[in-house]
Amino acid sequence: MFEQIKHNMETIEGVAIYPIVSLLIFFAFFVGLGIWVSSYKKEKIKEMSQIPLEN
Repeated sequence: MFEQIKHNMETIEGVAIYPIVSLLIFFAFFVGLGIWVSSYKKEKIKEMSQIPLEN
């Protein structure tokens, strides 16, 4: 079954760009997520960590 899919994908022109684009999107998402998380202020993190314990 995989051989049929591989054969069909090889006949499509420009199909090699899709893995590269998906890797770039994946990488950009996690780099952005890391920057977003590291930019949080410690006071805000402490405040959010206390929310489950308030009541």
